[in-house]
Amino acid sequence: MQNWPLASTKTALAAIISIAILLFFNNSTAQSDSVPKAHHTPTGFKNNYTQQVSRSFGDFIRWQWESWSLDKTAISPTPSIQADLAVLNAPTAPTVTWIGHATALVQANGLNVLIDPIFSERASPVQIFGPKRAQAPGVAMADLPNIDAVLISHNHYDHLDRASVALLDEKAKAAGKTTLFMVPLGLKAWFNSIGIDSVVELDWWEHHALKGVEFHLTPVQHWSARSINDRSATLWGGWAVLGADFHWYYAGDTGYSRDFADTAKHFAPRQTEALGGGFDLALIPVGAYEPRWFMTQQHVNPMESVRIHQDVGAKRSIGVHWGTFQLTDEPLDQPPRDLAVARQAFGVKDVDFGVLAIGESRQFVKRTPATALAAR
Repeated sequence: MQNWPLASTKTALAAIISIAILLFFNNSTAQSDSVPKAHHTPTGFKNNYTQQVSRSFGDFIRWQWESWSLDKTAISPTPSIQADLAVLNAPTAPTVTWIGHATALVQANGLNVLIDPIFSERASPVQIFGPKRAQAPGVAMADLPNIDAVLISHNHYDHLDRASVALLDEKAKAAGKTTLFMVPLGLKAWFNSIGIDSVVELDWWEHHALKGVEFHLTPVQHWSARSINDRSATLWGGWAVLGADFHWYYAGDTGYSRDFADTAKHFAPRQTEALGGGFDLALIPVGAYEPRWFMTQQHVNPMESVRIHQDVGAKRSIGVHWGTFQLTDEPLDQPPRDLAVARQAFGVKDVDFGVLAIGESRQFVKRTPATALAAR
């Protein structure tokens, strides 16, 4: 074991304190009603294929102790480029821009949709300590185009950031517009409590239509909590978005399960070859996966990310949830290297599943039903 300087010890202790705050800081009081659905319980929700994602406090301490001896230094910083604001303000095709961590802007089907926005310096209930950004957001809040909808996958602090959603709501109102926040069951009350009223909450397999585009909440394997007394009290999920021009999927935060094969089966009647095929794009987490003994139920590694890509039948996938916050044991730049190994193992082409630089935009072709192609 290497000798650790005092600064490293302080950093590790700060990490323990910050995670403890994530568990003890009471910032959510929403509870779900008990209804006769398999994933509902009297106190909240459970997963489809493993009831709870749980580790004991002893497991957590073991992880933190073992983590101290690891070198998490990245070989190189996460790639970052200047965002092309001209493209963001007038996209000519379905466009995805990676802002950092799990935050991405998807511009398709005539809508600007932001997923799991976090623009704060730290993924924490307080901004004096906690996991700190390694890179600034790829697009500043002020430079975002009007956001039609925000999709939230679950209520962990690195996916649901209070300051960010509040500022997005204020920004829309100041422009005389409305941003609709779509959230899993149980979170609407939390949004209302901070003054955000334009909220739709959904259960798994429910959907909401906005300007002709369908937003479906889909099951994934994870958990939720913003305090010590609300574990799994609100739902978590992925999102499937179906519009005339583009079908896309966001897996949220998840361990690997049969939920992804279920998702493909659920949407198969809408995604036959004659109707344009499967998801044109999937946004899949590829980071925050080590050590496997602690993370495997709740965070996929790149091998499992490629399996998700195949399970949901995505034509193209982009890896997110990496390179921004040091949440787990792998260095911030490790996920793309492990993804390259996983692609080779599964015979997936580089072009079919890759990553973006922070701030980078990528454009995709609009989906075209096979019948329309035949008619040309």
